[in-house]
Amino acid sequence: MAQVAAPSLPAPQPLVALTEDELLFRDNVRQFADESIRPKVREMDEKGVFEHSLIDQFFQLGMMGIEIPEQYGGAGGTFFESILAVEEISRVDPSAGVIVDVQNTLVNNALLRWTTEEQKKRYLPRMAGNTVGAYALSEAASGSDAFALQTRAELKGSEYVLNGRKLWITNAKEAGIFILLATVDPSAGYKGITAFIVEKNFPGFSVGKKEDKLGIRASSTCELILEDCRVPKENVLGQVGKGYKIAIETLNEGRIGIGAQMLGLARGAWEHALRYSQERKQFGKTISDFQGIQFQLAQMATEIEAVRMLVYNAARMKDAGMNFVKEAAMTKLFASQVAERVASLAVEIYGGYGFTKDYPVEKYYRDAKIGKIYEGTSNMQLQTIAKLVLGGNK
Repeated sequence: MAQVAAPSLPAPQPLVALTEDELLFRDNVRQFADESIRPKVREMDEKGVFEHSLIDQFFQLGMMGIEIPEQYGGAGGTFFESILAVEEISRVDPSAGVIVDVQNTLVNNALLRWTTEEQKKRYLPRMAGNTVGAYALSEAASGSDAFALQTRAELKGSEYVLNGRKLWITNAKEAGIFILLATVDPSAGYKGITAFIVEKNFPGFSVGKKEDKLGIRASSTCELILEDCRVPKENVLGQVGKGYKIAIETLNEGRIGIGAQMLGLARGAWEHALRYSQERKQFGKTISDFQGIQFQLAQMATEIEAVRMLVYNAARMKDAGMNFVKEAAMTKLFASQVAERVASLAVEIYGGYGFTKDYPVEKYYRDAKIGKIYEGTSNMQLQTIAKLVLGGNK
């Protein structure tokens, strides 16, 4: 009888264990989040405004330029450290976490990978020192169909003139620099899309309406308006017509960041639920003594740990220069699912109290929903995973 060949094993994946330096970094960020961010969370959520002094502290602590080399004023760290920072801050406030996330995993990553040396010298010190960044891709007719862009860029002399509107742009209110996608030739489809570095003070650029959102309310999400916005042609990022490549590759990294945000959110909700279950008494004993509550907490903890493995592994793969597209999609998909489930169960463990704003878990529940929507919906992640798992045959 002929022997059946054993299936080949997947290639070994990078370890997810933390080094001593990474543990110290994580613990310092955790302490900062608990001491400086936590006291302001409720007020920021109610007002829908992020405390600017916290952003100043983000810069002072080096958390807005983690991967930027020291020669440009950054911390010279790793992508993995950026992910640790997003996780620990999101454990306390996902609104704060997404500010650090967009800065590091989207804007700084794009600038590090695609800028000329002259552009690096001009922009990286600002990103590390005092300037918030934003990533402007989405439009009214361009969501999951990311490249159905209507914003037009026309070269006139030494400048590009941009016209159009961008929607749902995170960090827009605070940002001074925007990575903005527009098309130089609509007839060329995705091959006409070009990325630009746009500064807030460029003529014809303005920030419009701030959205009144269900969750992550302190994080600004705004419309951008471009009315004959004049952008120097030396502010093209990468090459003309190659914006689609920048967008795709940057979003792959950004999905790991959202995974870290959702991981931190789930951890924060679980920690509150655990603590409350050990304090709340019914029928003469704490509710954590009941097997039903114990099983819920155990299931939550298990799923959180599984998310951590996905997030950390994807980040390690990115730092190792490996192909991580499938892992990034899986990370974002599963992390957003777990965050929503854990936050929902946390509300239930609190009972009626969990449904009120006097306790923190209802905010985690509201904040969790966005995880399945931005930087690629769950259906888009499933499509990516299916394509890669099936080898492109479906």
